[in-house]
Amino acid sequence: IIIILIIITTHMNRTLDGAWTCTEAWLLAAWQNRLYVYSAAAVLIGLWFTVNMALKKKKLDVPESHRLDKPEKKKEQLPEKEKAVHVVGVRIFYGSQTGTAKGFARELAQDVCAAGFQSEVIDMSDYDPDDRLSDECTSKMICVFLVATYTDGKPTENAEWFCKWLEEASTDFRYGKTYLKGMRYAAFGLGNSEYVGHYNTVGKNVDKWLWALSASRVMGRGEGDCNVVKSRNGSVQADFQAWKTKFMSRLQALARGEKKTCSGKCKKGSCKNKKKHQQGTEEGHPSPEKHSSEELFESSSDSESAAEEEKEHGSVIDMEDLGSVMSVIKKAKKQGEEEHRGKLSKLNGVMKTDVEEERREMITPALREALTKQGYKLIGSHSGVKLCRWTKSMLRGRGGCYKHTFYGIESHRCMETTPSLACANKCVFCWRHHTNPVGTEWRWKMDPAEKILKEAVENHQNMIRQFRGVPGVRPERFEEGLSVKHCALSLVGEPIMYPEINSFLRLLHQRHISSFLVTNAQFPEEIRSLVPVTQLYVSVDASTKDSLKRIDRPLFKDFWQRFLDSLGALGEKVSAHLASLRSIFHGVTYCGESSASSLTMANVPWHEEVVHFVQQLADMLPDYEIACEHEHSNCLLLAHHKFKVDGEWWTWIDYERFQELIQQYEESGGTMTFSALDYVAKTPGWAVFGARERGFDPSDTRFQRKNKTKDISGC
Repeated sequence: IIIILIIITTHMNRTLDGAWTCTEAWLLAAWQNRLYVYSAAAVLIGLWFTVNMALKKKKLDVPESHRLDKPEKKKEQLPEKEKAVHVVGVRIFYGSQTGTAKGFARELAQDVCAAGFQSEVIDMSDYDPDDRLSDECTSKMICVFLVATYTDGKPTENAEWFCKWLEEASTDFRYGKTYLKGMRYAAFGLGNSEYVGHYNTVGKNVDKWLWALSASRVMGRGEGDCNVVKSRNGSVQADFQAWKTKFMSRLQALARGEKKTCSGKCKKGSCKNKKKHQQGTEEGHPSPEKHSSEELFESSSDSESAAEEEKEHGSVIDMEDLGSVMSVIKKAKKQGEEEHRGKLSKLNGVMKTDVEEERREMITPALREALTKQGYKLIGSHSGVKLCRWTKSMLRGRGGCYKHTFYGIESHRCMETTPSLACANKCVFCWRHHTNPVGTEWRWKMDPAEKILKEAVENHQNMIRQFRGVPGVRPERFEEGLSVKHCALSLVGEPIMYPEINSFLRLLHQRHISSFLVTNAQFPEEIRSLVPVTQLYVSVDASTKDSLKRIDRPLFKDFWQRFLDSLGALGEKVSAHLASLRSIFHGVTYCGESSASSLTMANVPWHEEVVHFVQQLADMLPDYEIACEHEHSNCLLLAHHKFKVDGEWWTWIDYERFQELIQQYEESGGTMTFSALDYVAKTPGWAVFGARERGFDPSDTRFQRKNKTKDISGC
């Protein structure tokens, strides 16, 4: 054994000596050729790096729809029940006065359901936010708020409590700043930019209060403008459609689990990612439509920007840094003001002239559809005509309106029209349900007076022709009705706003058509510049500044001074013998239910109550007396004693004599003047106050309906 071990050891030593000799030779050769070794190693490393970069680039070039990460593959392989649900549905809250926001809520709910989501429409008055709103933080529902702004920037009646609670909660330490954290929402406000200082106030406030309680926006706040001139899309309906399209796209993205592209750390109300996106698209020459759609909505407020700025800097500022911080704040404020001015010019046309932007039509497609359903025959882009129910009544011999009783106007020959559907008030008693546009000045396209009158007469005659052969229609009155003798400019809106109103009046008189113009006492200068009319009416709906504001809901901030000036302008015309002063007192005439007003049949006074009120007023006006009444219309005429000659009232009008006088006035270039006493006619006994007929023409037959149906037409 010992001999064997010695032999093996000797062999191993010889082998190790040989291996070392070989290794030593190889290392020596490598050292002598080390430059070539280093170069080869560098080449190999470079090739490895290049190949890896090429593979990475190829992977990035694969379309998003074809690229799946491992977690996504596993997610796809999971059963449907195990997939994460990000959005269950949408709860739509609405605050509405006239029904527009309510209609939008229902429309949005239908689209949400069609997209495969749950939807629930909620009247804000039926929802208790104190008990239920916090549940939205974990409900996986998106909350949408469609809220209108009512008088003086206040919420609508059905949204008052909800908004009051939300405002108080946003500043109540007991709720805390994170009370609604986890709740996702979107807001769309409805308003009218003509109400300067109150435009879309409620929508902005709801958005601000929710944000203050840490609720998360899923998209920017939308704003709908009833003022078609400044509306970003031409009407409040079009504004909503644009916002709704964007919301539905965002809803689908949220349902797929996509997070908001914005990091949430943007300052001064502008999104960094959005700016980058816009810069990228500008390089790619985007279409104007796409570019404008990105600018339709803005969500950040000044208070948010300030709060976010504070979060960035922290709550403690070193005194040495105070100067630089103040400089930054001042610079940011100045920049924000410049951006805001630019935005107003870009979106609302505030700084644009008529040359820069063509004026829009007053009648939008949605408004045209709504008015057409109500029986209007629309003319051009801002006028309309409609058949009065008293015209239909007198054609059948069932009596005329109060104008027939007071002034001798033949109702079946009277055309009710307007050259301006727009008005400067939104009266609570408006019998047109606020479907007409509003404005404080003319900013729309304008049609010539000749076109308006021509088409108004043609449409009126066509509506009269529809009564040919109708049972009860008197043949002689049907033929007379085809010849228009009177024009009541009291259909809807404010006719005196039409810039060519004087031309329109002259055309009426040239065709021997009398003029009956009604104005809402908000345009005193227009009253002063008005040419003579057969009858000029100035509506006095309230006796104090506060009550006028509540009842007429005027757009003008100086509405009270305008009201007083309008009465003064009327007095000037009376003094110049260009008008006569008579007062008509109406009770409220019920014209059916309306979401635009809370007035009901309970608000209609009895005729005797109206009589009692007017008698009390007459006792305080020694020069005035009740002259006529029309019981059917709850209406009385208070006239000056100068219209009472030898104990008899002369309130009717000699229309042929008026046409002679107005022709002489025009021929004289306006130097010849005349007064109402120059074309009066004797009032028939049945029309005088106290007569047993109570204002009903005995040549007609009183018709009493057993089952009254809603009829919102009339004048």
